[in-house]
Amino acid sequence: MVANRWCAKLDLWFENDRSKTRLIRRRHTGPLAIQQPFYPEADGAAHVYLLHPPGGIAGGDRLSIHCHLASTARTLLTTPGAAKFYRSDENLSEQHVHIDVGAGAICEYLPQETIVFSGAHASMKTKVSLAADSIYIGWDLVSLGRPAAGERFHTGNFRQSVEIVREDVPIWFERLNLSGTRMLTAQPFVLAERPIMGTMVYAGPAIENAAERVRGALGEGACAVFSVSQLERIIVCRYLGARMSEGKSLFRRAWEVLRECAMGKRGVAPRIWST
Repeated sequence: MVANRWCAKLDLWFENDRSKTRLIRRRHTGPLAIQQPFYPEADGAAHVYLLHPPGGIAGGDRLSIHCHLASTARTLLTTPGAAKFYRSDENLSEQHVHIDVGAGAICEYLPQETIVFSGAHASMKTKVSLAADSIYIGWDLVSLGRPAAGERFHTGNFRQSVEIVREDVPIWFERLNLSGTRMLTAQPFVLAERPIMGTMVYAGPAIENAAERVRGALGEGACAVFSVSQLERIIVCRYLGARMSEGKSLFRRAWEVLRECAMGKRGVAPRIWST
């Protein structure tokens, strides 16, 4: 670890034990931890809060999270608050998340928002490895700068990649490399000066008319900031707007619709979202 810089790792292993998903092993170094799993659902799904006590990621910090779900395990992973990438003169700040989802298992990775401060040099990478019949729903909501405080993302760099493979075959890959220049973020084909962006991806069994169901649940008022696309076994929802509260509300409603359609159960929000 470079002086005054964190290199933190967290590895979690989950197994289904008598219809209840249990955390059977965990290993960590540096400031990454979890609370004890909560079980608010009848099917024994484990709700797990990923904790980064420093609260922010500074230049040169590297966070690595690896979650392993054995067959038929069910987990919902979230965070208690926003992740923050702070301004850095030159050192890259990194967060890597790798999730392995076994046969018949379900993983929902629904962190709170990420705030990228102006002047940050930040990289977020998420890789999900799925078995033939496993299910994954994950989202990322990113605020470039702090619009509520009047701070825009004018300098720095933000990189993000999401890769999903099923039985080692890529089924979704997306990469973003955005420079914090006023001209670039103002372009209508980039962000059109909208500082809040989000992507939610569902990978699982095909859902008939899923896009129409999501649009119907959100209503016509969401059309200006929200979109949904349906592929064969992938559904992608996007938000591009100016209010994080709006983006979170729309994503949560879309998640509830997809959850009910794909898993046959209502959305049970983690308690931490209400605090």
